Amino acid sequence: MAEAIQPPERPRPESGSGEAEARRVAESSSLLVRWMSIGDANSGGFIHGGTVMRLVDEAAGLAAIKHSGRRVVTAGMDRMTFNTPVFVGELLRCTASVNAVWRSSMEVGVRVEAENPFTGETRHTSTAYLTMVALDEGRPVPAPKLIAESDDERRRQREAEVRRANRLAERDQILGGR
Repeated sequence: MAEAIQPPERPRPESGSGEAEARRVAESSSLLVRWMSIGDANSGGFIHGGTVMRLVDEAAGLAAIKHSGRRVVTAGMDRMTFNTPVFVGELLRCTASVNAVWRSSMEVGVRVEAENPFTGETRHTSTAYLTMVALDEGRPVPAPKLIAESDDERRRQREAEVRRANRLAERDQILGGR
């Protein structure tokens, strides 16, 4: 009889402070690739936007888990653009990286590309920004700080701060009008 296979063990950080060690952007990057089939298509014959959104959420979750070392939940999707359609038979590639970290929340940027598996031609189809929250026993906990090393990483971090400020200002404006 074969030995039972166990699921991977989740590490439990020693302190709940989230200040363990800061992590580099590259340490938490994630790549999710999936072949798009007829079951993923909408009535127009293109890949359903909801299918793309689900895969974007999964890729963002992976990056946030790798960064925080914790279970995470999606707190929101700030923006999702659909530039070009994705077709049946193409590979959908979601590349995610943590752009900024606050206390327990992280902005994760996801770039979506479609690849023709026969020719290797790729095109940028979508971009999304999601806010993920690190949890321990169902409660938000601090996430490790982010080390942005390159000019591009520092630019993405600055832009994430602008998006966060806009989200908070919009929330305050909406709640102030009630």
